[in-house]
Amino acid sequence: MKKKLIIAIDGYSSCGKSTFARAIARELGYIYIDSGAMYRAVTLYAMRRGFISGEKLNPEGIINELNEIHIEFIYNPDLDEYETYLNSGNVESEIRGIEVSGYVSAISKIPEVRTRMVELQRQIGVYKGIVMDGRDIGTVVFPDAELKIFMTASVDVRAKRRYDELMGKGVVVDFAEIRRNIITRDITDENRDISPLRRADDAIVLDNTRMTVKEQMDWILRIIETKLNGS
Repeated sequence: MKKKLIIAIDGYSSCGKSTFARAIARELGYIYIDSGAMYRAVTLYAMRRGFISGEKLNPEGIINELNEIHIEFIYNPDLDEYETYLNSGNVESEIRGIEVSGYVSAISKIPEVRTRMVELQRQIGVYKGIVMDGRDIGTVVFPDAELKIFMTASVDVRAKRRYDELMGKGVVVDFAEIRRNIITRDITDENRDISPLRRADDAIVLDNTRMTVKEQMDWILRIIETKLNGS
């Protein structure tokens, strides 16, 4: 039996990390875990409970109810992918909206939230055979992962991808607002006190600004084959 890997994919927002990670998991028959979706689900919970209001954030309220937040990834055979469930409800579409995107960095900076999410992520990865993407997977969650990828792309390309994704789902958005949101999130993610976004020393950089999805897959599969063969 082939050995199984933990594949950690980190990088900037809207680089296509989730799409890339899903494709890898599907190709290898691995479980895909979107760590960012977990923080988005916590953000949605906080919004629903009134812990976020305009510029005001009530971290104590969120911390006090962390044990009330249950997040699962359930496979949808019709879509051939895993979807995010918050307290037994499918929130996959709702957590991808611009409002959640605007608050998720602030929520992810709360130490208690990060500690709880990291615990859950490590539990999922005990048996390996997973692909997980996020901001600190290779540096904090799985520092010993057998394969670490750090993804990046130009701001304009990332903004266009995000814009197209949301418009394709029927969400009317402004491109300039999307671009501003991405720049702001980059700055926040890079400078937060807890688990800032950075490339692990042993991570392989993937700049996909000018790469097609097929080119990215060909690139990663060659690397994975080398890892699986132990060379």
